[in-house]
Amino acid sequence: MKLTHLNEDGYARMVNVSGKQPTDRTAVAQGIIRLGDAVLKTLTDGNAPKGSVINTAIVAGIQAVKKTSELIPMCHQLAVQGTDIQFELNGTSLKCICSVSAHAKTGFEMEALVGVTTALLTIYDMLKAVDKSMVISEIRLVEKTGGKSGTYTADPVIS
Repeated sequence: MKLTHLNEDGYARMVNVSGKQPTDRTAVAQGIIRLGDAVLKTLTDGNAPKGSVINTAIVAGIQAVKKTSELIPMCHQLAVQGTDIQFELNGTSLKCICSVSAHAKTGFEMEALVGVTTALLTIYDMLKAVDKSMVISEIRLVEKTGGKSGTYTADPVIS
């Protein structure tokens, strides 16, 4: 497989997408942060020392989606048309799901991955005063649609 982010001499380059036709595109990424009992209680009671944890994490994730090209060198600047970040609590695991969509010439996988990662890091930052042993894991692309390569759906994670 030829890597598109390298030129003929093996040096980094940004792929030229100017000749591509825009299509409707989506990307969904997810990740988990595992919480200790004290952090879980603080989160569910709503009395975190730094304020509204979930809402702040959502806003941080959305902001990160919009700034992905500033963080990942070979990402194109994309006009994001929709971003949704949701959290699901299951025992002591808090799952974050980030969805990104737009009509564009290239995909939004990196934006969804950066969004979910930043949202989870924000959870950690806001609750680390309670317990620093939280673990962020299983960040991955779950699905992407649109473009030449079509639809991708990840295999389910086996627990």
